[in-house]
Amino acid sequence: MGIVSINPATGEEIKVYNELSLDDSFQKLALVNQSWKAWRNSRADERGSLLRNMAAVLRKRKKELAVLMANEMGKPVTQGEAEIEKCAVCCEYYAEYGAQHRADRLVTTEASKSYVSFQPIGMILAVMPWNFPFWQVFRFLAPALSAGNYGVLKHASNVPGCALAIEEIVNQAGFPKNIFSTLLIGAEHVAKIIQHPLVKAVTLTGSTNAGIRVATTAASVLKKTVLELGGSDAYVILVDADLELAAESCVESRLINSGQSCIAGKRFIVEKSIVEEFTALFRKKMQAKRMGDPLDANTDVGPQARADLRDELHSQVLHSIEKGAKCILGGKVPAGDNAFYPPTILTSVTPGMPAYDDELFGPVASIITAEDEQDAIRIANDTVFGLGSAVFTKDIAKGERIAATKLQAGSSYVNHRVLSDPRLPFGGIKTSGYGRELGDFGMHEFMNIKTIYIR
Repeated sequence: MGIVSINPATGEEIKVYNELSLDDSFQKLALVNQSWKAWRNSRADERGSLLRNMAAVLRKRKKELAVLMANEMGKPVTQGEAEIEKCAVCCEYYAEYGAQHRADRLVTTEASKSYVSFQPIGMILAVMPWNFPFWQVFRFLAPALSAGNYGVLKHASNVPGCALAIEEIVNQAGFPKNIFSTLLIGAEHVAKIIQHPLVKAVTLTGSTNAGIRVATTAASVLKKTVLELGGSDAYVILVDADLELAAESCVESRLINSGQSCIAGKRFIVEKSIVEEFTALFRKKMQAKRMGDPLDANTDVGPQARADLRDELHSQVLHSIEKGAKCILGGKVPAGDNAFYPPTILTSVTPGMPAYDDELFGPVASIITAEDEQDAIRIANDTVFGLGSAVFTKDIAKGERIAATKLQAGSSYVNHRVLSDPRLPFGGIKTSGYGRELGDFGMHEFMNIKTIYIR
């Protein structure tokens, strides 16, 4: 049985990859494990040097990898190049600060000496999605390697070329052979890989349902998980907001990666007195974005990653309209054998609609009217998700207070779209998952935080 890569812009088959059997996968785990003893004891300068090498390899292959993403999952090439650059920056961050994050931390007690030591735990299984096929992996991989861990990747089945390219990049950077390996396997084998004794922990980025399945399996064998799951980020636009800035930031967030981002703004909650003005600005900016060939540098919005995902999105739009939402832009499936879906805006969105209650993973914006500031905060928190959030206001002190204490999410931004940054912890609450990636918190998630006490 093969893993098929299909171009979502054309519907054409790119390549069929051989799928590993479970026995072959177990053999790869054993090979990876053989490299770990030396790696866990490697010097800080060696790890830093190799991470910088990996950043250089990424930049050298930037254009090629952007085209690979465009062909396999439809990402516009300019966004693909930006994704590869972000991966390189992440590698450089951990090259620079990894040793500092791993350094012992003295704690004053009655002992002669007591401190916290951070030790690697071993093999980490990464189960990763297709929407940012390099960045999602490197934000796990760079801190894991810096920590002295090693890893295996089960990537989404529609980006096998990207998955194998990541393994090549690690090898080209000069890391020890087999310190990281890609497993081209189907989802049905993931549970057995999690249960394998060599696997010590699991990190997953994906849907809430996928997170539940992985967490359940990992819990059955007492293995730690970090889960970065779905999101329906609320952007609150208050009456004193800079509406030009707010509209521009909201459109940029909603259409990043053709709308297929867990931290994209999806619900735009606007105070009643300004909703008409904001909606007009927002629509004008959304309408100006160009949908087309992801290999064209002028394209803003490429196809959705798969036709079935596009069709599911369209069904959510139609069901929302049936329940009373108004479609003021887009909302129609283009003709042809492709997975395109246009920038779409729904207004008059209320509870009980998919556009209010569920995650719409594509270029569809929900505009929700709030009576006032307190009502806007209530609506923002009226969700099972809790990944990212944002508030727009000219009163910076008020914006900070709302972001810090009122919005229920793993991150909250003031007058800026939500993004992930290697320097800052990233993750969610509620059904958007638990644990953190990036920064020192992300590195420590998969380390033995060990107490040393000397008397």
